[in-house]
Amino acid sequence: MTDVTRYGLFVGGEFVPAHSGATFPVHNPHNDEVFAQVAEAREADVEDAIAAARAAFEGPWGALTPKERGKLLLRLARLIEDQGELIARLEAKNSGHPIRDVRRFDLVRTVDWFEYFAGMTTKIQGDVIPSSFKGVLNYTLREPLGVVAQIVPWNFPLMFVAWNIAPALAAGNTVILKPAEYTPLSALEIARLTKEAGFPPGAVNVVPGKGSVAGAALARHPGVDKICFTGSVEVGQQIMREAATNLKRPLLELGGKGPNIIFDDADLDAAVQGSLFAAFHNQGQACIAGSRILLHESVWDEFLDAFLPRIRSLRIGDPLDEKTQMGPLTSKDHQKRVLEYVDIAKGEGAEILYGGRRPDTPETSRGYYVLPTLVRAEDPAMRICQEEVFGPFITVTPFAKEDEAVAIANGVPYGLGAGLWTQNLRRAHGLAAQLRAGMVWINSYKLVDPASPFGGMKMSGMGREMGFETIREYTQVKSVWVGYDFEPWRWPE
Repeated sequence: MTDVTRYGLFVGGEFVPAHSGATFPVHNPHNDEVFAQVAEAREADVEDAIAAARAAFEGPWGALTPKERGKLLLRLARLIEDQGELIARLEAKNSGHPIRDVRRFDLVRTVDWFEYFAGMTTKIQGDVIPSSFKGVLNYTLREPLGVVAQIVPWNFPLMFVAWNIAPALAAGNTVILKPAEYTPLSALEIARLTKEAGFPPGAVNVVPGKGSVAGAALARHPGVDKICFTGSVEVGQQIMREAATNLKRPLLELGGKGPNIIFDDADLDAAVQGSLFAAFHNQGQACIAGSRILLHESVWDEFLDAFLPRIRSLRIGDPLDEKTQMGPLTSKDHQKRVLEYVDIAKGEGAEILYGGRRPDTPETSRGYYVLPTLVRAEDPAMRICQEEVFGPFITVTPFAKEDEAVAIANGVPYGLGAGLWTQNLRRAHGLAAQLRAGMVWINSYKLVDPASPFGGMKMSGMGREMGFETIREYTQVKSVWVGYDFEPWRWPE
């Protein structure tokens, strides 16, 4: 019998039960066991969180200097680092992400993001504008927006806490975070550490619950000044409609269908290794996954002869096992969705080169596992090449000419990330300009850094995370005019 840990909502600096008393279960995706019960936020709880965030913004949090905010963010980074193993094991157990990758990527990036934006607090400044009027000084102030609501997904729950709350707090806002129902635990643990770090009550609030209830309440509430969402296009569109009630500013990251283009002059060893990571890291559950391999026809056999054995060799199993390279998908519902795309692929006449089913080992029998799947798709107009599957499901499509590869790469509704492998400098920079994506990786894939803008084009969303671009998202500019030696116009004469 698995021990069940109980969590409340984190509102006003304390863990509290939901007004309704409702809770929901959290499952271990490796074995389908319930190992936590979490309070379920509804509209009354959202009201409390907004009130707490507003009181903190207008009170103790808003009174802090930038340097003081930075020190708190640094203190939080150190606490996460100190308790990293506990947090990493909880993240692996909740999300299915292998523990080795949580330690190597998610935990490191979480600390990095808080450290980076801790340093950003004292770098947020305005400008002096050259005035066309004599005796007038014109300058700008960059000020926080107020209360920011953030709705984050289930694929990288720990990392997305840092990606969202660190810049919002650095800019001087207070935050209300709604984690995904499947994976709320890391957000609640980080909330606990904000109290230990000394953050004023209400600066950070966490309200797990249903997107259709708690998320929708945050999106439409006039007391929220900005709404941030990472997830599906359909939900992003609904959030924009809800946000129109008080014209709150949206920041939306809505997924991708990343092309990974491999040319005939590529370093194939590097391309094989990079494509494996791009495709199957975190079971392919990444918005920037290289989910469409576009392969030059002249290296088709050579690449696949090296790539397929690497896929077959991936160690699938318990995410808490140090040897595991691929864990389960995060939920049973998502496992079902990914396997449905295998049926769609077969119906469209695509060829399953590997995978396309659950693994048949006793270790994985109770979990939400899907084998890494590679599908040959000759026609880039197929649904499997156009729709985001968001799992260990990758298509490979041949091309003959450079312009053909660009047309296929750009021929989807999304435009988040794209990659290409070539030794040709002209081609590399030329295609970087032609690809309709917010991020382009050359001879690499899925590199992210807190200093580098992250976001997409087309249906992949609007706005940018990371770097100073995200500080612009979380602040507003005020123009101040000072007449120090200005003679007012005489009007009317």
